[in-house]
Amino acid sequence: MATVLSVSGSPSASSRTNRLLRHLDQRLIAQGHQVIPLDVRTVPAEALLGADFRHPAIVEATELVARADGVVVGTPVYKASYSGVLKALLDLLPQYALTGKTVLPLATGGSTAHVLAIDYALRPVLSSMGAAHIVQGWFTLDKDITVHEDGALTVSPATGEALGQVLDQFSAALGRTPLLAAAS
Repeated sequence: MATVLSVSGSPSASSRTNRLLRHLDQRLIAQGHQVIPLDVRTVPAEALLGADFRHPAIVEATELVARADGVVVGTPVYKASYSGVLKALLDLLPQYALTGKTVLPLATGGSTAHVLAIDYALRPVLSSMGAAHIVQGWFTLDKDITVHEDGALTVSPATGEALGQVLDQFSAALGRTPLLAAAS
């Protein structure tokens, strides 16, 4: 199947966004995809903030994007937009790094007031980077994600069903990406 880069744009290792992405990675793996996780918070701050395109971590992130058939981009929503660490990484990737890629944007936040952040903040950036196909994204409310003391994650039934459908659409689109890219 496809190689999927799963990018967490959360600055926190224990964030709901990060945990949700790693939970969803398991569904993609069960569907036969190879999933490579990339937590932007692990990229050295001096590389991100200093725009050091030659830093080994930036070079590696660029190579991971290039190797991937599809990219899942997850971010918490802060002030009606995606996270600053995600912005810093996207700014350091080549202009058309997503050319030929299928992309799934996901976001988490505390209020439905931020539900359009995917369409008005994140999608335009992903599109400008040449994504072949940006599938319907999904915004998950923090209250629909429960992290238990043992680290296990539970998603509310309605949200779990919706996320499952979005992931299945992304998975199906991955199989069509080469045809879309070849037709361009």
